[in-house]
Amino acid sequence: MMSKIKSLVFYVVLSFFSAYAVSAQKINQFDENKKRTGIWKKFYKNKRIRYVGKFKNGKEVGTFKYYDIRTSKFPVIIKEFKPETDSAYVKFYTIKEKLRSKGWMVLRNRVGKWVYYFPNGKLFSEELYKNGKLEGIVKNYYRSGKLLEKTHYKNGKKNGSSKQYSDEGILIEEVYYKEDVLDGEAKYFELNGKLRERGVYKEGKRYGKWEFFINGEIVDEKKQQELKKFSPDKSKKRN
Repeated sequence: MMSKIKSLVFYVVLSFFSAYAVSAQKINQFDENKKRTGIWKKFYKNKRIRYVGKFKNGKEVGTFKYYDIRTSKFPVIIKEFKPETDSAYVKFYTIKEKLRSKGWMVLRNRVGKWVYYFPNGKLFSEELYKNGKLEGIVKNYYRSGKLLEKTHYKNGKKNGSSKQYSDEGILIEEVYYKEDVLDGEAKYFELNGKLRERGVYKEGKRYGKWEFFINGEIVDEKKQQELKKFSPDKSKKRN
């Protein structure tokens, strides 16, 4: 009787390890065309998980999770792949599980709308991408949630108007860019919204006559020359 029990235990243990071995063999496999297939799991040199996900015909499918080298507790990147495409909805997290940003990617390029967050979870920035480059209006925000800046981009560079606001929503700067360089009309305002300075940039430098204002009213030529000495050249801050 005892020998039968031992034999039964032996076969149960053997079956367990056989099943485990078969299961282990199914990870990190290639198909007959030498393309990755099934569940793949990779590790850092410190034995922590680097990523885990599923492949089909050599392409990622379903959910992929990527981890920081410091911890495998929570993924810092989660990708949800769209079937039969190269598109994935991606979320980036801090190692403290706070959402940093989210949006679509095609292969390694950002596309469409991307949203970024402060560590406290509030909106930090909204960006639009085309083929991995900024395209359209980019909006940055204060921690309070109010708009800080709104700038137009084309082909990854500032092109067109750029406006900055105080934390109370008052316009304090309106300038224009061409290929990331200040070019065109520029206006600067006091915190009360009144015009302080107005002129033109050409190829990143101040051009022609600039006008200065006090309490919204233009000052005379002599006073303008005095104010010009103390007015910082905004172009130097941006180039």
